[in-house]
Amino acid sequence: MKVRRLYPAKPRHVYLYVTCLVDLFDPQAGLDAISLLEREGIAVTFVPGQTCCGQPAYSSGYNDEARQVALSQMALFPEPWPIVILSGSCGGMMHHHYSRLFKDSVHEQTVAAFGERVFELTEFLVNVCRVQWQDAGGPTAVVMHTSCAARREMQVHVSAGQLLSQLKAVEVREQAYESECCGFGGSFSVHHPDISQAMVEDKTRQLCATAADHLISADWGCLLNINGALSYQGKSLQGRHLASFLLERTGGHHE
Repeated sequence: MKVRRLYPAKPRHVYLYVTCLVDLFDPQAGLDAISLLEREGIAVTFVPGQTCCGQPAYSSGYNDEARQVALSQMALFPEPWPIVILSGSCGGMMHHHYSRLFKDSVHEQTVAAFGERVFELTEFLVNVCRVQWQDAGGPTAVVMHTSCAARREMQVHVSAGQLLSQLKAVEVREQAYESECCGFGGSFSVHHPDISQAMVEDKTRQLCATAADHLISADWGCLLNINGALSYQGKSLQGRHLASFLLERTGGHHE
């Protein structure tokens, strides 16, 4: 469970960590996140050399390899600015698990300080920027999926819900078994494809049962799995990143 943290005042400058999946499959979500942050008067730096956070290696038990990745990534962010990340799963890795990887090592204090600079996007908007938005769209209904790690480690379901609650014309519909996994789980879906398929079939069934107009999530790993299953089933519902939905609903557009 994520430990409560003290949040800083809104900074003038942040780094953006877009994650591998946003970079490869939905770069527009990264641009939309930049627009959301810049609209709050924050300068955003994107470091092109950023790659994987190391979570796949870590969750598969390859700690030495995960440490190598972590050290290479941390070196890319030398300024003491917050690091805003577009995934609660990757955010949990960097905020929590980097410290576990380097416990009792020469890097322990440096890694701990780095972890305190890591914020998931919705967490940052709510608790650091303290945004207050007006809804610029017409009536619509959404259903939100939050990844297991994002929910457990970064409490994204809370901060994302707080942002959506500001959009007066948006009805948030709750799926049955909301907290259950979509079946992706990184390498889990590769090693246990039959179980993974059964899980995503159940997840998509519950999502479609809400009859929501939009499916949104702050984690593209889950969205890839869910969107793929929905397409295979011939469903019209397709998920998008929360950053893009929030920017659209609050009247901002990336130039």
